Amino acid sequence: MIKKLLPKSRLVSMAVPLVAVFLGILIGAIVMLFSGYNPIRGYSALLSGIFSDTYYMGETIRTMTPLILSGLAVAFAFRTGLFNIGVEGQVIVGWLASVYVGIVLDLPAMIHLPVAILAGALAGALWGFIPGILKARFQVHEVIVTIMMNYIALYTANYLIRTFLLVPGERTETISPSASLASPFLQSLTDYSRLHYGFLIALAGCVLMWFLLWKTTKGFELRAVGFNTHASHYSGMNVQKNIVLSMVISGGFAGVAGSMEGLGTYGYMSILSGFTGVGFDGIAVALLGANTAIGVLLSSFLFGGLQIGALNMQSRAGVPTELVDIVIALIIFFVASSYIIRWIMNRIKKEGI
Repeated sequence: MIKKLLPKSRLVSMAVPLVAVFLGILIGAIVMLFSGYNPIRGYSALLSGIFSDTYYMGETIRTMTPLILSGLAVAFAFRTGLFNIGVEGQVIVGWLASVYVGIVLDLPAMIHLPVAILAGALAGALWGFIPGILKARFQVHEVIVTIMMNYIALYTANYLIRTFLLVPGERTETISPSASLASPFLQSLTDYSRLHYGFLIALAGCVLMWFLLWKTTKGFELRAVGFNTHASHYSGMNVQKNIVLSMVISGGFAGVAGSMEGLGTYGYMSILSGFTGVGFDGIAVALLGANTAIGVLLSSFLFGGLQIGALNMQSRAGVPTELVDIVIALIIFFVASSYIIRWIMNRIKKEGI
């Protein structure tokens, strides 16, 4: 029945992430076993920590929120033929911009919160514009530029906080309540976790990406440029403009991911000793989600659940949290090596196993 509803290529594309997750969990269990830990107890503690405790469920959804948006940033760029490695830097500048607006402006909540989120989106978009214009005008590869922009974002944000916004505690002041995404109602439902309204914004981001890419003329142009720049140019499309626009939109998604951290989870921004990891995790989320909106949503739940469940594994089963990092790395490896999974699936089909 499923084969009749979906084409063969779509079925294979859906199967590869599922097989990658299965192999990652399986080999992770083997690593636990050889390390002297009980994988059944470990995974049971992980699952029970996510689904049997409302606090951990709320924290999982809270962790998902920036991962969804950073995953959308990577997926959007990839769908248009670009590889945005600079999502981490765009998250940082978006975080700082939204917190700054949340501190310095005194506006009603109905205006203050949207303006603060918009500031984060614009900061991320600006950080995406620079590699976009360099790619479009001078053919400078976006991977190299975005990697360098990550470090510029990290050290520039730290300098600005240390010089202009620092208060005791190595961080900025706390944002005004009118700019906060915090939700006492959602927190009370989840045993006072840090769950906030940003999750709804992340869901809206999934719908926005799907609609923009698949239901608009501009989305068709962006995808066409990603598939073949020469054919798009000969058909009359403005290739350079679309490359820049793609990086701007991708950076905007990442900037909003930073806003979720600044306005929702923390309410301030600290001096960072290193990268947040949200942007780099977004690459893994997008890869596992096959660069689709629904795939990013589902894979962010997996990664968020693994990160939060790892804490429960350590407290209840004594399994180090680093073993969950190994599982995540294995999943990413198998997704990146999808041709191996496709080869195995073809061999199984030919031999009729």
